[in-house]
Amino acid sequence: MEALIASFGMVALAEMGDKTQLLSFLLASRFLGKQWSIIAGIFVATIFNHLFAAALGDWAASHVSPDVTRWVLGIAFLAFAAWALIPDKLDDEGNNGKRAGAFATTVVAFFLAEMGDKTQFATIALGAQYANLGMVVVGTTLGMMAANVPAVLLGERLTRIIPLSKMRFVAAALFAIFGILILFKVSFGLNLGI
Repeated sequence: MEALIASFGMVALAEMGDKTQLLSFLLASRFLGKQWSIIAGIFVATIFNHLFAAALGDWAASHVSPDVTRWVLGIAFLAFAAWALIPDKLDDEGNNGKRAGAFATTVVAFFLAEMGDKTQFATIALGAQYANLGMVVVGTTLGMMAANVPAVLLGERLTRIIPLSKMRFVAAALFAIFGILILFKVSFGLNLGI
């Protein structure tokens, strides 16, 4: 259950103001009235992307010594904290994608936008830290959905209610705390379960 909660919280907060959340706003404005197709596309893309990322993290944890894994994870989470402080902007995507339809456009755009994104790297790190990959993938997917479904359904109105610039700081603090806890336990030789 810890893997589910940690994965959900980490990704939901990290996603606030992220380029894929901006992509959600953009898709909702391009495909008016197709919110549920967009939401389904986000779900499918996230499941595949995060399943791959968590499996990669699990593989790394089983092939790298626990001490090295702890240090890499601790430093990675501190790096994610710094990365979360940098505002994202959506890259210019050129084609508007209306010919492919809302669902197909969303699946492809979301999957590609998540490649190399901080939430994908966080999922890799979570997959390395927790043995229960299913809970990691469920947690990170629910975190993505929690951040992006309101973006699709409420669009621009949501940005007036939730200051996305402030959420970056919350996400950065969460990443930093996680990284410090991992490094702190390493320095005292405690077992993190990885």
